[in-house]
Amino acid sequence: MAIKCMSQAEVIASRFETIGCGVYQVARTLLCCASKEVTMDAQEKLPKSETVRLRKRHVGQSCKLFYRADPLKIVRAVGQYMYDEKGGQYLDCINNVAHVGHCQPDVVKAACDQLAVLNTNNRFLHDNLVICARKLTSLMPAPLSICFFVNSGSEANDLALRLARSHTKNHDIITLDHAYHGHLTSLISISPYKFNLPGGSGKAEWVHVASCPDVYRGKYRAVDYPGQDMGKMYADEVLDICKKARGGGHTIAAFIAESLQSCGGQIIPPDNYLRNVYRYVREAGGVCIADEVQVGFGRVGKHWWAFQLQGEDIVPDIVTVGKPMGNGHPVAAVITTLEIAQSFKESGIEYFNTYGGNPVSCAVAIAVMDVLERQRLREHATRVGNHLLNSLRQLALKHLIIGDVRGVGLFIGIELVEDRENRIPATAKAQHIVSRMKEEYILVSSDGPDRNVLKLKPPLVFCQENADHFVKILDEVLTEMNDDEVTMEAGSPQRQKKANHPEFENSPNEKKIKIDDQQSEKIIKV
Repeated sequence: MAIKCMSQAEVIASRFETIGCGVYQVARTLLCCASKEVTMDAQEKLPKSETVRLRKRHVGQSCKLFYRADPLKIVRAVGQYMYDEKGGQYLDCINNVAHVGHCQPDVVKAACDQLAVLNTNNRFLHDNLVICARKLTSLMPAPLSICFFVNSGSEANDLALRLARSHTKNHDIITLDHAYHGHLTSLISISPYKFNLPGGSGKAEWVHVASCPDVYRGKYRAVDYPGQDMGKMYADEVLDICKKARGGGHTIAAFIAESLQSCGGQIIPPDNYLRNVYRYVREAGGVCIADEVQVGFGRVGKHWWAFQLQGEDIVPDIVTVGKPMGNGHPVAAVITTLEIAQSFKESGIEYFNTYGGNPVSCAVAIAVMDVLERQRLREHATRVGNHLLNSLRQLALKHLIIGDVRGVGLFIGIELVEDRENRIPATAKAQHIVSRMKEEYILVSSDGPDRNVLKLKPPLVFCQENADHFVKILDEVLTEMNDDEVTMEAGSPQRQKKANHPEFENSPNEKKIKIDDQQSEKIIKV
């Protein structure tokens, strides 16, 4: 079933038909999208300038703000679109939390209906808890049959570490370089993406870091080892870590990795990587944790879970899920085996999470899974993702700055380089592109250790028309960068002359360039 790209009016109309009159007023308030006649004043409580002032005054400045030099004020969202206080419509290419679309009506209705009846903790019996657990485990390989419900991916990964240590009676953790697993203290310690920063704490003695299995710019590049088993090459580094740890008196409790590394640069591990790593870690007495917080629930298309891309025989001991599970509502879970859950029980420490598994959160998660199946969004992600990947690879034939296009389903990375031979990261240009895409009403971000990878993780209702529009605008931006010599080296006389031009903005956005009709004719058709 194809997902139709609907206009804002069509989306709104369909929403209220689906929601029904029983929750019309609640949905109208939550969605803020009854009609174009609902003014911005009804959605914006403060002028943008006052919002900015109060944020600076009362919100920690270490909290990240997108486009800090010129931040967006988003007041509502529908499907794959977000709207600012002036009614500007932005195509959302980065919000992997709104998994089945912003303000999806069935999900909103499930939350509203349950919230109007009961919300309490899971120490009381409630059907939503067990129905959600039954549904979630039915989507997992057979041994993964026990759920623990929490509120966020960070809580899920923290609990996963506790489960691993309780079961193995070991302590040390193997993680991947550039990994990020959450904001709790225990997780910052296993996240090189954070602890290696200038103000970071550095690596703890009990943490062992294996190379990120990046075959494009990693330790082992596919171009340097043609025809070789890249998965085993990277996995053997984990084997060496296990041997050295044992020789140094350390014991391995777990190996943890995102099934596809997100913050590390949209990395797709080579074949046989997890197969070998999981074997080595289990032989060393540890368990294997698959972090599916960002990549699970069908984002990869052909499978429910990204670890399944490595083979149907690849089954982790613990899986963590979050973000997309609630489509914006805070709900997450840990799924594990009966044996590991029993070991945790035998520790004698009762586990309780005040909000984890509450009736509203479980109702929302059930609705999300139902929408994924009913709308066949996994198949949609495969179809649109393949189209987008092919279009981007066509674009790479025209623009040499695109060094690599990789991905699966609607998890895609575009790695930008200064030259394709040396693969020097084009970090500054990536930031310029992110800013220019925003000016063209497309929201995209960059990540990776050098922040040179454009990452696309849109809501799964993102359609082929959206994909074509994204590629068209990206082509325009890359073309104007070439034509207007934005790519000149910093500090050069030509660059300095441009920087002194009145039209050059004194911000990270650099110059807002407009292409002319003649340049537009050069845009490739995909």
